[in-house]
Amino acid sequence: MALFVTVLQIVAPVFLLALIGVVWVKLGYEYRVQFVTRLAMTIGVPALIFTSLMKTEIERDALFATVWAACAAYALVTIAFFVLVKVGRLDVQTFLAPLIFGNTGNLGLPLALFAFGEVGLGYAVVIFAVMGIYSFTFGIWLVSGGGSPLKVIKEPLVGATLLGGLFMVQGWQTPLWMTNTLELIGQMAIPLMLITLGVALARLTPENVIRAVILAIVKVVFCAGIAFFVGQFFELSPIALAVLVLQVSTPVAVTSYLLAEKYGAEAGEVAGLVVVSTLLSVVTIPITLAFLV
Repeated sequence: MALFVTVLQIVAPVFLLALIGVVWVKLGYEYRVQFVTRLAMTIGVPALIFTSLMKTEIERDALFATVWAACAAYALVTIAFFVLVKVGRLDVQTFLAPLIFGNTGNLGLPLALFAFGEVGLGYAVVIFAVMGIYSFTFGIWLVSGGGSPLKVIKEPLVGATLLGGLFMVQGWQTPLWMTNTLELIGQMAIPLMLITLGVALARLTPENVIRAVILAIVKVVFCAGIAFFVGQFFELSPIALAVLVLQVSTPVAVTSYLLAEKYGAEAGEVAGLVVVSTLLSVVTIPITLAFLV
């Protein structure tokens, strides 16, 4: 019973905020997803990443171990799902990117914060940054059939990660007034991302739900298993290992649908994966947390 209450306290705020987004749409109120997403990803999330890294007490060796573990985990996930997509005769442009990239921002960051506190958030933003760089390069190339890797340099979250990592390693701190300002800006990121997730889910029209259910189950099992194996191999601390498993196994990101729609992939199929995997996470995330907390 104590474990159930602990897990409920972690996941309830996440899903309730997403539910606000769903209800908002059902009531017919306006919500500009593109504007809010740009606001969060350009200002809110970079501020959150920078301040989290600057203030984190993660040792440098543990930080680098987490970075390498995240890179290895995503490499193995990519190989595993490439084989799966080929064997299943699925369209690579449509299915591979959604299966690789999870919702490490909207869901992963708040879950890590609620489950493991500021230290967990520190690890989560590092893994989120690794995934972000990977998705802005290989992910966009995969969906669009092109794209320059140099675009990643222009992303604010990349600059915030590098700058925050530098401040953390050097032990630097911004002036108190600036720190308070950045923290206040960063605090808007998580609620905005969760509410936006709910809005996006309410507006999506999924296709091939049965196949989406099968792929969503395979995704969470493969990703959690690979992340756990990699974390053990790199001898991560218990919190770092738990956050790695949690982040890598998050459901399909809404951005996968937006990219599919933009670059001519089968957007309805991706919408099915987003909706089904997110709904399935209501069950899979508590189960995962029960083993990790």
